[in-house]
Amino acid sequence: MTVRRVMGVETEYGISVPGDPTANPMLLSGQVVNAYASAQGIRAAHASWDYADEAPLRDARGFEVGRAFADASQLTDEEDPTLANVVLTNGARLYVDHAHPEYSSPEVTSPRAAVAWDRAGELIMAESVRRLSQVPPGVNLYKNNTDGKGQSYGTHENYLMRRETPFTDIVRHLVPFFVARQVMTGSGRVGIGVDSRRDGYQLSQRSDFFEVEVGLETTLKRPIINTRDEPHAVADLYRRLHVIIGDANHCDVANLLKLGTTSLVLAMVEDRAIDVDLTVVRPVATLQAVSHDPACRQLVELRDGTKLTAVQLLWRYHELAERYLQDRYGAERDDDTVEVMRWWATVLDKLERDPTEAAREVDWVAKQQVLQGYIDRDGLDWSDPRLRAVDIQWSDVRHDKGIFHRLRRAGRFEELVTDTEVLEAVHEPPEDTRAYFRGKCLEKYPDQIAAASWDSVIFDVPGQASLQRVPMLEPLRGTRASVGGLLDRSPDAATLLRELASASRQVPTRVE
Repeated sequence: MTVRRVMGVETEYGISVPGDPTANPMLLSGQVVNAYASAQGIRAAHASWDYADEAPLRDARGFEVGRAFADASQLTDEEDPTLANVVLTNGARLYVDHAHPEYSSPEVTSPRAAVAWDRAGELIMAESVRRLSQVPPGVNLYKNNTDGKGQSYGTHENYLMRRETPFTDIVRHLVPFFVARQVMTGSGRVGIGVDSRRDGYQLSQRSDFFEVEVGLETTLKRPIINTRDEPHAVADLYRRLHVIIGDANHCDVANLLKLGTTSLVLAMVEDRAIDVDLTVVRPVATLQAVSHDPACRQLVELRDGTKLTAVQLLWRYHELAERYLQDRYGAERDDDTVEVMRWWATVLDKLERDPTEAAREVDWVAKQQVLQGYIDRDGLDWSDPRLRAVDIQWSDVRHDKGIFHRLRRAGRFEELVTDTEVLEAVHEPPEDTRAYFRGKCLEKYPDQIAAASWDSVIFDVPGQASLQRVPMLEPLRGTRASVGGLLDRSPDAATLLRELASASRQVPTRVE
């Protein structure tokens, strides 16, 4: 395999009301979702979420946690009618999760596409903010991962993997990689510790909030490797690796590397191509120590006694990936893999020489330079609350207020995806996954869809006594190539369902 696989990104956005720190975040988050949904003509009674196949308590280690023993935050399969929850025409999910508005991108097959549909989420959130601003005091949203006061919210990655891959192999080879990956993909943060009690600057917004190496939880005892076994696909064939340790990225290159390098490491794990032991001693403590060192000199101790920096550890993975690709593909590599390998080497070269050289590609470096400018100009130190305010403003989704967006317009960052591509991704689904079928059904038959999920669309057809579910357990079916013509010639959902049944592509089932 290469970097190409089914993948996606989920981003919870920070939320606030100007001048009102006591505002109810769940109520506000619902307003954010409803503001965008209503603007797109999506009614709350339609295009809601189908929870039938959710299984958040199933653990990849071979057991399922009893509901009586689970924290309430883990019960994501329980529908709450008070929370906004809609499916969009681009195949994404927009909803309220843990008192934050969350945009879950549609399934894509390349890191570059993941960047495009993740950035589409930023535009969707910015549009909600614009609409809500018409009724003062409005709402502000931030693409970040902590409020700086002890609360953290996630940016999660999802990767489809072969079920046959031993989970112990995933843990063994991914933990060291995730400990080191933050030097390329961290978003930067003012403050050390979960509540920013210590002054300083660190690479990652999330690292201080992790407590264990492996576990099922996502909001308590956060693990480096999350064990949720909820594939949203044919369970006998696939697992969905749910990665909760990443930061929310603005920089295209960092976002591409987050998805692309992880996908390559997973490919090596699946093909058993990693023949060295890179196990890190005290991985949680090391994860945080690496994050606390913007000079990138913190040593990582391996089980065999080797000590090396996170950048040097990533070079080890890069060398393994280069050997793996050479052995299997030689010079015949797809463009996505070539792009990821090129940027991987470029960014590591810069970080190794002088981290400040990576300001055009890496979020934490770019943010640090801006903060250092304030320090130098105004004689501040890292305890100054103005620096924390700048940290928050960096990730403001409003293009006229967010510091990142203002610098992007000034040409300060390497851009891999054009504004035109991102704007198209706001409304259009990817064409090469089942997200195409989901999104186009929402666009074409909005009043005839009762609910949808990653692996189903449920139709409410006039004249039918029951709802009709179309299962979509194969993520690479339902593409434009396979169903585009069918959708084009089906003026209504009833025709579509008859055509599907006739062609035996999908067999609708009754929903009692």
